[in-house]
Amino acid sequence: MATRPLHQNQVRGAVQQKNGEGERKNRTALGDIGNVVTTRGVPAINGVIKPSAINRPLTRSFRAQLVANAQIAVDKKKKQGEQAVDLNIGGVRKPGGVGALAQKKQEKKKTEEEMVVTKTPSYEHRKQKQKHVSHKKSASLTSFMTARSKEACGLTKKPQELIVNIDEGSLEDELAVVEYVEVIYKFYKMAEDENRLIDYMGSQPDINDKMRSILVDWLIEVHYKFELRKETLYLTINIIDRFLSMMVVPRKELQLVGIASMLLACKYEEIWAPEVNDFVHIADKAYVREQVLAMEKVILEKLEWYLTVPTPYMFLTRYIKASIPADSEMESMVYFYAELGIMNYSTTIKYPPSILAASSVYAARCTLNSSPSWTETLKHYTGHSASQLMECARLLVSFHVAAPESKLRAVYKKFSKPENGTVALRSPAKALLASTS
Repeated sequence: MATRPLHQNQVRGAVQQKNGEGERKNRTALGDIGNVVTTRGVPAINGVIKPSAINRPLTRSFRAQLVANAQIAVDKKKKQGEQAVDLNIGGVRKPGGVGALAQKKQEKKKTEEEMVVTKTPSYEHRKQKQKHVSHKKSASLTSFMTARSKEACGLTKKPQELIVNIDEGSLEDELAVVEYVEVIYKFYKMAEDENRLIDYMGSQPDINDKMRSILVDWLIEVHYKFELRKETLYLTINIIDRFLSMMVVPRKELQLVGIASMLLACKYEEIWAPEVNDFVHIADKAYVREQVLAMEKVILEKLEWYLTVPTPYMFLTRYIKASIPADSEMESMVYFYAELGIMNYSTTIKYPPSILAASSVYAARCTLNSSPSWTETLKHYTGHSASQLMECARLLVSFHVAAPESKLRAVYKKFSKPENGTVALRSPAKALLASTS
């Protein structure tokens, strides 16, 4: 068979193909050549060589870094008490070579990091400082001039006044019921709204508000002569007003209503109540005993035996306690204004008991020149500001101004006596009246 002459390129390709097959047969794995790191540089620990996951070319700097990192891990384990193998050949650290160079670089890098940590504040510290700086606003010219103007006009913000706990000294007093006193007075304010008096004089054809004032003035004298408790007087006036708002009373029986009402109040409040004959005698025997008892029954039936009502006295005791300092002169002055208020019909009808009591305290403080005239403690316990009490307080002071010349002088004479501090003789708070204009 004739042979075809081979072209030079064909001969060269066949030779290359044959050589390629030989190379493929004799070619070692890429990892064995030495230019890729597998386990080289990583010592065997406890006879076990862990494969490395690094597959990048091994340079001098990278090899030094590997050795240094491995040495750091070994030193760390030595500190923890674990057995470790030194990376240096033969267990001897050579002064020169790649290992020594890596150690020097690592020590230099560690020193630089320590210097950076020392000079650079922590993240939390920088964050807090940045937060503090961000909240600190620089004062502008406008804000500076506004502050100077307020300071010149006396409009700078004053420190907030503290509220005094008036029940702190009564913790050991069982009658003070400190645990329930706040709830009790919340109930009183709800009850006074439910039992609010209405203007009843229009439904009374035979009596008027002046006759009522005459009756109350006389009952204040009777109350003082019998030396009765303060709460008895306020309950008596409340019973009279509620009864007159429910039933038409002729003029000749108005004093009888007053006697029977005070008898009921004495039975409710007093330990030793006066007898019926005492009231008959004090009325100059205008009525007999049977008439007083009969009127007493009529009043109880109309009021449905409901005598537990919030009167101004209940609020007066609380508000006087909140008026710090609450001395005997302040107390007498407050009761003086309160009795002037209940003797006047329009004041009793227009203002609920809590307002009348708080206004009496405000008028008394103005009269005695207490500074400030209304405190945060009083505002807290009364629930009213000075502006809310101004109208009623001015009315009470006007009664004080007219009291020396009035024909009804029972309250004025009572509080002009030394046992009541002669507070009626004090100069009225005309500055409070002057503020009306």
